[in-house]
Amino acid sequence: MEASNIANSNTTNKTKEYDKVLVLDFGGQYNQLIARRVREMNVYCEVHPYNWSLDEIKAYDPKAIIFTGGPSSVYENGAPKPDALVFSLNIPILGICYGSQLMAQTLGGEVVPAPSVASREYGRTETKFDRNSTLFRGIPEEGIVWMSHGDSVKKLPEGFHATAITQSCPYAAFEDPSRGFYAVQFHPEVNHTQHGFDILKAFVLDIARARQNWKMTDFLETSVCELREKIGQSKALLALSGGVDSSVAAALMSKAIGRNLTCVFVDHGLLRKDEANQVEEVFSKYPINFVRVDARRRFLGRLAGVTEPERKRKIIGEEFIRVFEEEARRLAGENDSLEYLVQGTIYPDVIESGLGNASVIKSHHNVGGLPEDIGFKGIVEPLRLLFKDEVRTLGRELGLPSSLVDRQPFPGPGLAIRVIGDITEEKLSILREADWIFRSELEKACIHGECSVPKSQYFAVLTNIRSVGVMGDGRTYDYTIALRCVDTSDFMTATFSRIPYDVLEKVSHRIVNEVPHVNRIVYDITSKPPATIEWE
Repeated sequence: MEASNIANSNTTNKTKEYDKVLVLDFGGQYNQLIARRVREMNVYCEVHPYNWSLDEIKAYDPKAIIFTGGPSSVYENGAPKPDALVFSLNIPILGICYGSQLMAQTLGGEVVPAPSVASREYGRTETKFDRNSTLFRGIPEEGIVWMSHGDSVKKLPEGFHATAITQSCPYAAFEDPSRGFYAVQFHPEVNHTQHGFDILKAFVLDIARARQNWKMTDFLETSVCELREKIGQSKALLALSGGVDSSVAAALMSKAIGRNLTCVFVDHGLLRKDEANQVEEVFSKYPINFVRVDARRRFLGRLAGVTEPERKRKIIGEEFIRVFEEEARRLAGENDSLEYLVQGTIYPDVIESGLGNASVIKSHHNVGGLPEDIGFKGIVEPLRLLFKDEVRTLGRELGLPSSLVDRQPFPGPGLAIRVIGDITEEKLSILREADWIFRSELEKACIHGECSVPKSQYFAVLTNIRSVGVMGDGRTYDYTIALRCVDTSDFMTATFSRIPYDVLEKVSHRIVNEVPHVNRIVYDITSKPPATIEWE
């Protein structure tokens, strides 16, 4: 049976009373950060493909539109472009990076490749601002912005004037305030741009005059009503992993449909140390129908010999669905109204799996890994439009304990993407022990005041590297464990945590001495971007 996804309209159809901002996506790597920054202002915002029709834009009724960056050149054949009539809707528009070039070219300006390598700008760039512009009012006259462009605006459209410059870019920002058109060549949405949030805030609140009337309580009330309306008296099956996303989804669904929700916990053999039993202990006490399925042999059998990370994700995603189908058929023998599959998909999952014209960074098991025929009437993704910190806020609104709401993320594919290369029970055992030592020592260090930096996610990775070592009087040839710890507010960007050397030394000593077949420990000091948080 082919499924319909009923979650995509969870907020779009019922947000007429809220002022909204529309982000048109041209495929850039920071696009979802724009939406996140707007929501931080308590203004509702959604991201949609650049080729959304005028009718769809009008139906959405935005107070403002933001064009994102993207990897294309506006002068190339096939470059992504919206309907040019979007500029006639009398709606304020802000173009960012590629979006600024698109605005310039569409309205009569000229965009050309940078004349030399030296005139291209990447990374931190000193910039001078015209503070007479509403966009830059209240920020210092000079500051650092984050640039990433190889093309430049050579000639401005009629009616525009420059409002920011750099050493290599005379049109780092430009505007035609009479028509409500603003453009910046840099990325105000990233933390690297000083006062970037203030710039976006000026556009959304001062120029577009959007009201700050979006709150998580509104999302909760709207979602509960919509879920009740769509599911009716039917019953739903939820994939409960015990992580933040699935736990909040379970609490939200429970509030909406009560005992008509069955939560199925699939023990796929890819969880952290003792986690399967902990999940069952916690959720068996909740007023839901809880079912635990032991599928460890099944998953490991399917994954045997598989080394490519995208293939792992696809296999795990499909196998998850097949397990749920089997449970649904079994439960259908008792009640034939079990028709919906619930997933804890959140916005970053959707983004990284590809949105509109964006590149696929990595398929998430609950997005890109789904088979077309899933055996349910529909998929329900009640958190699909929320960022991670918004999910946690919703969890608190639902009354979930902090032990669940503040739990660090764990990927759906589990340890399968933290074992680099092929997966075996021995490798999983090695990783579980190393990961448990790292997490427990880091938590103890923070409790005892040895480690004060915030840590959003921390874990161990079993690399596919084996190296020579010496233990006792003998030569070893064993695995390398990589430790990963990052700080982030939205999981779209992240920086590595500055863990004290004493703590890392203690972790390294314990792992090498207590975990068999490990003789080397390394610490990952790469931020996101250019890396992702997970290794696979």
